Amino acid sequence: ECFMVLSTQAQKISIGILCGLFGTMCVFENSLVLYLIFSSPGIRKKPSYLFIGSLALADILASIIFVCSFVNFHVFNEAGFSKEVFLLQLGGVNTSFSASLSSLLLTALDRYISISRPSEYKLLMTRKRAWTALGVLWVTCATIACLPLLGWNCCVLDSSCSELFPFVDDNYLSGWLCFTMVLLGCIIYAYAHVLWRARQHVAYMEKHQAQVGKQNTRMRMDVMLAKTLVMVLAVLVLCWSPVLALMIYSVFARLSDHLRKVFAFCSTLCLLNSMVNPIIYALRSKELFSSLRRVFSHFRRQLKATEESPEAESTHKSSAIET
Repeated sequence: ECFMVLSTQAQKISIGILCGLFGTMCVFENSLVLYLIFSSPGIRKKPSYLFIGSLALADILASIIFVCSFVNFHVFNEAGFSKEVFLLQLGGVNTSFSASLSSLLLTALDRYISISRPSEYKLLMTRKRAWTALGVLWVTCATIACLPLLGWNCCVLDSSCSELFPFVDDNYLSGWLCFTMVLLGCIIYAYAHVLWRARQHVAYMEKHQAQVGKQNTRMRMDVMLAKTLVMVLAVLVLCWSPVLALMIYSVFARLSDHLRKVFAFCSTLCLLNSMVNPIIYALRSKELFSSLRRVFSHFRRQLKATEESPEAESTHKSSAIET
């Protein structure tokens, strides 16, 4: 109960509204992204969009598990569950957010290969290798997230506990933070190289504007997707920096009640990050945007046909009566 830091009703209502709004929008938007990817044969065959689909799936799972457990704990103050149940919920949230970050890493590596070795890209990045990489990603994230449930917690080891998460060992939290920092470092390095090559491609296209061909089109697509994913990375860093900074600070020093309340509110920024990603895809990816327009056009046609069908039926009945 000492981890339930929201003391006033206004704080609980604010957290509940933020989680409900961000969580609902996140599930809807990412579900739409998954539908657009897997309903289009041309899009789902590309490894780049398989990784984006993995990111969307991870964000959906993270939103559902995080909102349910977070609101139940901090707003409704439900603490009547066992240690195993809490660690299982925490493992689900940890798995989903780690898979989200790891999917960004795979997407970064995919863009790195595409823009640095374009002639060999289709041979190096096949659908089979993409699915294998995704399988390894999810199994690794789930294994790391379940370590506290399997025994690496402060109750079993009788060690120092984290001030932010019940039952979590400080050493485990330090290890998870190191794992996250390594992922972020690899993503930043890959995108730094992608941006450097993208600038070279932009300079090349400006120099050879008269040349119009498949290679120029491919370069434009690579540059566009690289810029899109850099925007995703920028949003990720902005949303996760406060949470990670407070986690690191908690490993080396004691946190006041005020900082723990700040951490609770900053945690909702992770949901905001998951909500913003699909918006960036829809606005920046021409293929997803075209697929979205086709879905809306099909929906409008169906809606129009549904509205017109009663009129047609009544006309048919009246003509039958006259006959």
